[in-house]
Amino acid sequence: MRILITGGFGFLGGRLGQYLSASTEHEVCLASRSYEAAPWLPGARVAQVDWQSDVALEALCEGVDVVAHLAGLNAQDCAADLVLAYEFNAAATARLVRAASRSGVRRLLYLSSAHVYGSPLHGTITETSCAMPVHPYATSHRAGEDAVRTAHLGREIEGISVRLSNAFGAPAHPAVNCWMLLTNDLCRQAVEHGGIVLQSSGMQRRDFVPIEYVCGALTHLLEAPSEKLSDGLFNIGGSWAPTVLEMAQRIAGRVKIALGSEPDIQRKLDPNASATLDLNYRCEKFSALGFQTSPKDLIDKELDTLIRFCLDHYRNHER
Repeated sequence: MRILITGGFGFLGGRLGQYLSASTEHEVCLASRSYEAAPWLPGARVAQVDWQSDVALEALCEGVDVVAHLAGLNAQDCAADLVLAYEFNAAATARLVRAASRSGVRRLLYLSSAHVYGSPLHGTITETSCAMPVHPYATSHRAGEDAVRTAHLGREIEGISVRLSNAFGAPAHPAVNCWMLLTNDLCRQAVEHGGIVLQSSGMQRRDFVPIEYVCGALTHLLEAPSEKLSDGLFNIGGSWAPTVLEMAQRIAGRVKIALGSEPDIQRKLDPNASATLDLNYRCEKFSALGFQTSPKDLIDKELDTLIRFCLDHYRNHER
């Protein structure tokens, strides 16, 4: 299967490229706005993207079976420029959907966010829960979903939107900036500085999911029978919603195994703080497709890989 990954040099795109390239059944093309080689994935083809040109996008999609559309502005950039957030996460997505359809692409998977359900997330959340996005990152992704859904229901292309929770893990290569992600940041802090500093009481809950599980889940969706896609909307999460403090403590335990000493954890103490309401991010629609791997089984493996990456690239040897 010929697979085009937009955002192929990014955090999830790089890891998905590695995951797919491990199979001889797939021919992978990494698409990025800047054209450069991918020495960390020598078997992949690389293509440059011009998001403003319909002709260029159609040429990019020519001969492709499925598109994994993972390119998008991060939360910080969306907050800084609302117009740019919609131009990229929404309008560029709609342009790509149209180009893919015209070029004969069979299926397009769009990476959205669990935060379309609101902020902070709490309670039981399923795909039928009301979307109440607040942050520009979430509202622009919700608009991108609409473009995919319209094409899917109009039978122009098989469109899938994935509402992903908090993914964590090692990037495919050091140039990826993924250290604004909570778990990644905490692992880097522990290795680089010998301690973990939380910017809150740590009592808020989040659903965390290992990126290795995410790559397997996305691959399963790219390969799933057409008749099982229903409306094309799927939650993907880790079925695990600890407090931020509990995640920090788990990281500290894995660092102790790797280094022999456990990093201290500092947090902002608030006598009035208590754990937030339970969070149950449910993914039964995806589970019904028959994917057998449990995300919980990959948590420590992913943390250990991430810690090793930080040791290789960020360890302060003078401590």
